[in-house]
Amino acid sequence: MRGAARTALPVAVCLITRIVLLLWVLKVLYVAGPDVTSDVEVIYQGWYEVLKTGTYPLGDVTWQYPPAAALAILSPGALPFLGYAKAFFVVSLICDALVFGLLMYAGRHPERPARSMRGVWVWVIGVPLLGPTAYARYDLMVTAVAVAALLAAARRPAFAGVLTGFGAMLKVWPLLLLAGMRRGSATRTSWTAAGATVGGLLLVFGAAMPGALAFLGFQRDRGTEVESLGALVFHVARHYGWEGQVLLNYGSVEFLGPYVPLVSRAALALTAMAFAWLLIWRLRAREFTASTAADAAFTAVLLFTTTSRVISPQYMIWLVGLAAVCLVFRSSRMALPACLVLVATGVTYLEFPIWFADVVASSPRGIALLVVRNGLLVAATLLACRRLWISTVPGAARRGTGGASPDQPLRDRELLGS
Repeated sequence: MRGAARTALPVAVCLITRIVLLLWVLKVLYVAGPDVTSDVEVIYQGWYEVLKTGTYPLGDVTWQYPPAAALAILSPGALPFLGYAKAFFVVSLICDALVFGLLMYAGRHPERPARSMRGVWVWVIGVPLLGPTAYARYDLMVTAVAVAALLAAARRPAFAGVLTGFGAMLKVWPLLLLAGMRRGSATRTSWTAAGATVGGLLLVFGAAMPGALAFLGFQRDRGTEVESLGALVFHVARHYGWEGQVLLNYGSVEFLGPYVPLVSRAALALTAMAFAWLLIWRLRAREFTASTAADAAFTAVLLFTTTSRVISPQYMIWLVGLAAVCLVFRSSRMALPACLVLVATGVTYLEFPIWFADVVASSPRGIALLVVRNGLLVAATLLACRRLWISTVPGAARRGTGGASPDQPLRDRELLGS
């Protein structure tokens, strides 16, 4: 009876919140701010019409995605009895339900007492916290592939590698899922499978459709997106006479003008430093547990999201999905970073779409929202890095706690309800 109740409650909450999400994107319920569905109704549908002809949108600089992204844009065509936008929202709902089902199965499996239902709740709560944007971008589809890959990593590294390679051909970032694969055969198998999948898909799409790699040249002249960490410099500088502009550029609202290239290069330098830290961690890590692959993937994506010159609202779905996988495992140390990500997701909904006009205008409210959201992401990133290092690098726990006993990480987990 107790087990049935544990299942029924998240199912009920998920059902209610997803109905609300659908009512939002179908415009039955009103959401303040800009229409978040316009990307689907205008941009995605425009790409769909071009892709149907057998070529990529070569003349559109807003097409900045790997070749398999065409499958996500074309997927609503599988529901020809619906208009494009409605079919897209239904596909998003199906992917959402798939992630929920995978997390439920992983968290409740009777033969795996080391699993937890916390991950289910992270997903159930996290997706609606982003508001209608969650269903109005194709990032939820990519996240579904990433979640499936991470849950398969422990027992089926080859399958996890194939899914990771496919996810990377949808939106690049899933390649970071490979960072925490267990040393030895699991790493060799998963990395080889991912590489073969990426190579195979590039050959197939390159042969089938002209312009498969055109996206590589469309990122070169981007500015600094107004919601990114680096953008805070210009939000404040505008109040002190900075002469730049805020324009729609390459598909997002960006700062353009004096010193923007410098801040963009600084963001790239931070990303390079993040990669260097991740590489050092990989070389030093020795103590791999059931949750290490998920913890490392979550940390890696946090690093590269937070340091990016673009932090679009839909990126939060990536972090919610990876945080959910982490907390499926009782051994995970990522409970607090996951909570910070959930709060940051809720704040993201406030800054986009509700008060996005304040963000664009650099008003005190808009700046405050970005300081809080980006501050939460920075805190989650630093905390995740520290916990990943302490839990996997030999001797780090003792040094990091001033000589604490080796049992200290276990007591930390107990305090967090892990």
